Amino acid sequence: MFILILRHLAMFILLCGVVCFAQPGTPPVTINATTEEALAKDIPALMEKAGVPGLSISVIRNGKAVWTDSFGVRSEETKKPVTNDTMFNVGSLSKPVFAYGVLKLVDAGKLKLDEPLAPYLPKEFTEGDARFQQITARIVLSHRTGFPNWPGDGKPLVIHFTPGERFSYSGAGMVLLQKAVEKITGKPLNDYMQEAVFEPLGMKHSSYVGNPAFENEIAVGHDVGGTATGLFKAEQANAAASLATTAEDYAIFLGAVLRGTGLRPATLREMETPQIAVDPACSNCVEGTPSGQLSATIFWGLGLGIEKTAEGESLWHWGDNGDFKAFFVVRPATKSGVVYMTNSANGLSIARMILAETLGGEQPALDWLKYDDYDAPGLSFTRTAVLKGAAAALRQFSKDLASGKISEESLNQAGYTLMGTKKIGDAMLVFRRNVELHPDSWNAYDSLGEAYLKNGDRDLAVKNYRRSVELNPKNDNGVTALKKLGAE
Repeated sequence: MFILILRHLAMFILLCGVVCFAQPGTPPVTINATTEEALAKDIPALMEKAGVPGLSISVIRNGKAVWTDSFGVRSEETKKPVTNDTMFNVGSLSKPVFAYGVLKLVDAGKLKLDEPLAPYLPKEFTEGDARFQQITARIVLSHRTGFPNWPGDGKPLVIHFTPGERFSYSGAGMVLLQKAVEKITGKPLNDYMQEAVFEPLGMKHSSYVGNPAFENEIAVGHDVGGTATGLFKAEQANAAASLATTAEDYAIFLGAVLRGTGLRPATLREMETPQIAVDPACSNCVEGTPSGQLSATIFWGLGLGIEKTAEGESLWHWGDNGDFKAFFVVRPATKSGVVYMTNSANGLSIARMILAETLGGEQPALDWLKYDDYDAPGLSFTRTAVLKGAAAALRQFSKDLASGKISEESLNQAGYTLMGTKKIGDAMLVFRRNVELHPDSWNAYDSLGEAYLKNGDRDLAVKNYRRSVELNPKNDNGVTALKKLGAE
């Protein structure tokens, strides 16, 4: 994470000169021949430093894209270039577009924001917990359902706190609302979105399901080490995560939001009005203990994050589908913004730099999300662990680990990255070191327990899950794991 503004400034002076850097409190960066030339030079340099193979970007001014460009390759294997027609899976950038589609149903009188969704849902979702009757479209779109982000394979969808009470980011909630939308419209989600959103707005390269017509234009995902991991093909639409689109198409959508196209003014105001402030300590907040204070700068509207800074109010969202990352920020007052998408697990490590050169100002959401910047020790550790092994990374970064320059969250994410690439032994080394460095962290023990379980070490898995639950009795993942292991 970048913490010191002076460090941002020094880095950008080196990268592109004072002319292209916008300090906090300034108007959006002017896009002209000079800035376009600087971006065309600086973005590929950032991509190379971060290990990002491909990227598309679109800058918005006065509610319309004024500059769209693409860089790098769709796949490190084929070396086919990214073009402005290249489609990326944008992960959770699927949610704001879906929210727009939901609000069109509200405008049409087919759905009310504050009516229970239960009548539109299969009984298996709503039986067993009376609190399902309290869940509305407004509560889902502002992430106040009490659901986890995803319940996990085979796990039931459980409500962890009274719906509406507080914020906890949940993709599962969006999928629940998707089922209601499909019931109301009588159509699969992608069909509805094509008719209600994509076609009216002119988004010609967007789909929530795999489309054979687009197969030659899809970017391939790449892991932290830069290895191609394959195409993301959605056989079924997922409102929370399956949208494939281009930077140009997404800029069209954002422009519609900025100009108020397609929604009644009152409905658009609802979308952009803070419904809840987030907990500064977490985004997925069902298993931990709430910090007791709410953010003064980050809120959630209906399907959108909201920032309040010296530049005014911004709407934003991030996308993270593992080996695909994306981000956007727009400012309604100036009808300006930027969206970019990548085919890399490292794609958000360059977000601060791209936003500084295209939009300027403060970005507190990036601090809240806790992604490492490309030159941060945490990401460097992860890339080294993937490419050279965990033991080598632990030796090379021993001082940064001991000093805390590599955070608990970064080390934990490194472990999961290694598990995702089937390097269970390396993952266990990393998780063990995290427990040594953070002996009071329930999450560190929970992750180590999971690694031992995947490695078939039942006794060690039980030991670490037990310690995790001792430290945090509300850790449902640990409690569930102990039950499955017969060690309650």
